Amino acid sequence: MSNTNIVCPHCDAVNRVPSERLTENPVCGKCRKPLFAGSPVALTDSNFDRHLSRNDLPLVVDFWAPWCGPCKMMAPAYEQAAVQIEPRARLAKVDTEQNQMLAQRFAIRSIPTLAVFRNGQQVASQPGAMNLPQLLQWIQANT
Repeated sequence: MSNTNIVCPHCDAVNRVPSERLTENPVCGKCRKPLFAGSPVALTDSNFDRHLSRNDLPLVVDFWAPWCGPCKMMAPAYEQAAVQIEPRARLAKVDTEQNQMLAQRFAIRSIPTLAVFRNGQQVASQPGAMNLPQLLQWIQANT
């Protein structure tokens, strides 16, 4: 029996969940809230590294900004993708206006930009907005 480390989207606590039970709506051992909420997790300069380094799941990040038209257009599809992809991967969003250090660190030059991280390393990146079928195909191909 193997375990999967999952960082809680609510309190950032690391939870060890038996891998075969990931689809059984696990809850956080600290805050008792669901580990998979069916929506992207908002990450910041302060909690990004914890989610990056302590999650055993691939981390898919949407780097966006509130003033960006294509970002706003893609947001509903990204929300729907979270419902369909979890618990195979964790979907997250980083507001590049509020978290400029992360935008600089990952050399975000255009938004939206999607990035996939596995084992703490960036493995794929894609600038530009996508619709739901494109998002699902890209995420599945890169996670």
